[in-house]
Amino acid sequence: MTEELKYLSGFGSEFSSEDPRCPNSLPAKQNNPQQCPYGLYAEQLSGTAFTAPRLENRRTWFYRIRPSVGHYPFKTYQKGNIRHDWNTKHPDPNQMRWDPFDLPTSPTDFVEGINTICGAGDPKNKHGLAIYNYCCNSNMKNMAFYNADGDFLIVPQLGELKLKTEYGRLTIKPNEICVIQQGMRFSVDIIEPSRGYILEVFGQHFTLPDLGPIGANGLANPRDFLTPTAYYEDLDEDYEIIAKYQGNLFSCIQDHSPFDVVAWYGNYVPFKYDLNNFMVINSVSFDHCDPSIFTVLTCQSEKKGTAIADFVIFPPRWSVQENTFRPPYYHRNCMSEFMGLIYGEYEAKKRSFSSWRRHFT
Repeated sequence: MTEELKYLSGFGSEFSSEDPRCPNSLPAKQNNPQQCPYGLYAEQLSGTAFTAPRLENRRTWFYRIRPSVGHYPFKTYQKGNIRHDWNTKHPDPNQMRWDPFDLPTSPTDFVEGINTICGAGDPKNKHGLAIYNYCCNSNMKNMAFYNADGDFLIVPQLGELKLKTEYGRLTIKPNEICVIQQGMRFSVDIIEPSRGYILEVFGQHFTLPDLGPIGANGLANPRDFLTPTAYYEDLDEDYEIIAKYQGNLFSCIQDHSPFDVVAWYGNYVPFKYDLNNFMVINSVSFDHCDPSIFTVLTCQSEKKGTAIADFVIFPPRWSVQENTFRPPYYHRNCMSEFMGLIYGEYEAKKRSFSSWRRHFT
């Protein structure tokens, strides 16, 4: 029987959660008491500078069985295929399209199955993005991964993923997305062979786009974003911790599970979202609106109104306007586009754009 996981709902909210096996494990009135309940260790994970404005400040306090710093030194990890060498290669300005990536035939876990497709900028300067695909067919046994460079937005196209995080457990299936933010440790198990996309952004975090004249409601509503509830495991076993740091992978060994957080609170959390919940806004008269009205999440640059990356979807919807022609209208864009099909047909190029076939302009 499949266990039904519980979630907290909201986006950018202040959450608190504790594993019901340890009631009252969250300290009262202070973050870092000399003695935490159950003899736990207090540990803060910061997603922004300490002095960031309150509205933008992101942090979470963990109350865990053992401190996460307790591990052997990191060494270079040899199995991954993550590359950030796009600055050393000549760019190609042509539109490109390629066939599906094959699922692996030998045991390949989530980290081993990540392959770099393209990118821009530099994680060392904390500005830019990278796009990957992943193909995996085995679980991350006694392993955890974290990204010190930026946030991962994971988009499954085939197969459900079961994620274990320091905050608790969550599942994502095709037509759902998940964001694991910078520094958060997680592990991925599979139910069946899985593949999908990953968008990584450096230096900034994903936010909900401003709605402007749309008003208070529409597009992705905050209440539909789900965050896991606390769940800990107390295991004295060797775990391999894999870190992505300045575009390279490193690993170390620690003698306990990294998922030993009994309770936590804060506003820096992983979250999932069901794309079926997106409330589409569209024209009811003539012409087609700019595709920005289909933005689910955005990662803004320091230039107001200009994104490092926008995550945009084109879901099933009524799209009936007078005296106009949609598929496709032609434009030259100052931003590059990376397009993938999760299911169905791409309305502009049905014959040559099949599921898992990608297009990059």
